[in-house]
Amino acid sequence: MNMRTLFSIAMLFISVILNAQKFAGLAKTPPMGWNSWNKFACNVDEKMIREMADAMVSSGMKDAGYEYIVIDDCWQVSRDENGNIVPDPIRFSSGMKALADYIHAKGLKFGLYSCAGSKTCEGRPGGRGHEYQDARAYASWGIDYLKYDFCNTDAQKAEGAYKTMRDALYEAKRPIVFSICEWGSTEPWTWAKNVGHLWRTTSDIMNCWDCKVNWGGMGWTLILDKNEPLGKYAGPGGWNDPDILQAGNGVLTDVESRSHFTLWSLMAAPLISGNDLRSMTAAVKEILTNKEIIALNQDTLGKQGYRWWTLDGKIELWIKPLSNNDVALCFFNRSEEVKNIDFDWNRYFSNLNGKTYHVTDKMNVRDLWLKKIIGTTGNNLKAAIQPHDVLTVRLSK
Repeated sequence: MNMRTLFSIAMLFISVILNAQKFAGLAKTPPMGWNSWNKFACNVDEKMIREMADAMVSSGMKDAGYEYIVIDDCWQVSRDENGNIVPDPIRFSSGMKALADYIHAKGLKFGLYSCAGSKTCEGRPGGRGHEYQDARAYASWGIDYLKYDFCNTDAQKAEGAYKTMRDALYEAKRPIVFSICEWGSTEPWTWAKNVGHLWRTTSDIMNCWDCKVNWGGMGWTLILDKNEPLGKYAGPGGWNDPDILQAGNGVLTDVESRSHFTLWSLMAAPLISGNDLRSMTAAVKEILTNKEIIALNQDTLGKQGYRWWTLDGKIELWIKPLSNNDVALCFFNRSEEVKNIDFDWNRYFSNLNGKTYHVTDKMNVRDLWLKKIIGTTGNNLKAAIQPHDVLTVRLSK
């Protein structure tokens, strides 16, 4: 083998190494935004998307930290004679570039959906065999976020398929948050850290407390249980994704929506709302824009909260370490009855400190839903927690 051949092989190897990466510096905290699927499914068009961007600003959600407007499946209808993906010319008559420009002008970011298979889950053209071509199109349109599904993949291997799309996005040279959505079927938390910025850990979330459907969809509390053990895999730049929020979609009560939002925040899950932002009730708006709960989610330490203990299988204590040696705790009542707590901080100090938390009897206890200090760790925390509700506090000096 001559030197020229060796040099070519070496350059090819270097090229592979340099290109085999995702965009760094994105999703340092869990992404926040909105996705069309839970509320609208295939009923999407540019008018509604523009209105949703308007509502994200006017509702205060943008000020609270939400930034991505993501169109899920059904925006695409075909490929042209050159294989280019074609947006629905009736529903998106202005084109995706114009829509992206509108969203960007609002100070927001724009996301789209595609699929690693030959077709999307709704039978629209998928990305298989067109990854680099599609990535160039997304970059030219000004896309900031790509959700990539895994329907109609035949014998494709998930890790390989997602790496191909990752490399295509990187070569297109526009920083795009890459959302892996293969429903946790290949344990992406074990391989996706260098591939995407978030990865689904479960099947689809349903608009209910604990229901199940035959194809695998389930209520948010069951999703919660599946995502909870995976905290060691999450951190800045790569997050466990237990799916889009169902808060505000009409079946969950306001109490259940509050608990759902709180626990997604504690788990450092992406906060992607899935309701109609144009017609939120005041209660739902208050839930989704609670900056003190959002601050737990967006804490720069990037630790996923976890279930610390369960009492009688009914009331759970969740805990999340925060920057500046603060600690968040959430008492979650999964039962159908009011549960009273009388929490002795002194009894648990040694255990908390053993978990590297720096808890002393001088810390303030702030209720993050009442938005006020309710005591200190020098006295027991006493409260009555309503069915399906949470008591969420932050300890700080």
